[in-house]
Amino acid sequence: MKRIHRPRRSFLFLQGPPGPFFWQLGRKIAAHGVSVHRINLNGGDVYDWPGEATDYRGLPGHWPIFLDRFLRENAITDLVLYGDCRPMHLAAHRLAKLRGVAIHVFEEGYIRPDWMTLEPDGVNGHSTLNRDPEALLARARTLPPLPNLPPITASFGRRARDSYWYYHRVVTGRLRFPFYTSHRKTIIVIEGFGWMRKFLLSRRRTVQAGETLALLKDKPFYLFALQLNGDYQIREHSPFGTMYTAADYVLDSFAHNAPPGTHLLVKEHPLDCSFHNWRRFLRHRARALGIEDRVHHLDGGDLVALAEQAKGMVCVNSTSGTLALAAGRPVIVLGDAIYDVPGITHQGHLDAFWDAPAAPDMALFDAFRRVLHQHCLIRGGLASESATETLIETSFERLMGREKREIPDFETVSIIA
Repeated sequence: MKRIHRPRRSFLFLQGPPGPFFWQLGRKIAAHGVSVHRINLNGGDVYDWPGEATDYRGLPGHWPIFLDRFLRENAITDLVLYGDCRPMHLAAHRLAKLRGVAIHVFEEGYIRPDWMTLEPDGVNGHSTLNRDPEALLARARTLPPLPNLPPITASFGRRARDSYWYYHRVVTGRLRFPFYTSHRKTIIVIEGFGWMRKFLLSRRRTVQAGETLALLKDKPFYLFALQLNGDYQIREHSPFGTMYTAADYVLDSFAHNAPPGTHLLVKEHPLDCSFHNWRRFLRHRARALGIEDRVHHLDGGDLVALAEQAKGMVCVNSTSGTLALAAGRPVIVLGDAIYDVPGITHQGHLDAFWDAPAAPDMALFDAFRRVLHQHCLIRGGLASESATETLIETSFERLMGREKREIPDFETVSIIA
């Protein structure tokens, strides 16, 4: 038997979700004797991480060399980031792979609410989860049933406040970070005006939503859940590039293949603050296809209740599809989604879905959820202090495993030769 010395773990945090989550998680890890580093890419990062950090103020083209040197000089063993498709994160992910650094990717929860995603290497279309039905069933046999836990406290105002201050500091920090370019397609200032407009029109949207739901009462309808146009799920993990193209695709298929008398309810994403008028867009497209009286726009409403009432749900790769699946409703995915598993989602073409949608195998979906919770999900959220505290605890457990004790500069490991 020989003994080797393994350097202690050293974490590097890049961009996280707006708010204090990454900073508080980093402090908890550091309190257990682990080295923690942070690189700020903009003023919002500085605001959310008030402690010691390194600013990257250079050109995007110089980022790979800078980061690789940082990984080497600080003996980084673990890279933590939020989302793996942002350009700076994408480069960091690939460089970390070359150096054998463990990668931990956070993202919004595959199952919502009450859960966040934390996966090794990548999320969504880059997930390492084995989605073979037989493998899921076999693995689930070793796992306990899903726990029946109370809901996590959430407040839309908390998320809005964290986002506002983060992006406010991105804008005001331009001089400090002159070359930073946001991964978001829309201009941040314009998004702010979009939120103001959304707030001012909230009463009218509520009235319109009530009228739409009353019109659809007792009528058979399919639900199409829109996603944000700039979402990387649309840009990187779907064939469409934009949500407008996806909507055109769905409307055209519905017009030519859906049974007479069925309707299509298109639900707007609750966080869509763009100036794009989806109501007018859908009315214009539906009129051109001769289905204006069968296509309906909704900005609001209870997504869970709508999913339960619908004949089926169409989505590109939105996690909202899991709500319909949980209710036993058929779902078809047009992009790459973690839950797009044969036997769970409809596997044929969209044209055939309207007339003969395949319902999910609920035993397989239950197995999928149990495996998903073990491999990909952690409990907690970002929309309240208590939710964030829970998220920090579960993230720490997942990231550190058995190494929650005080870790010395070198760990001694015995190996039987």
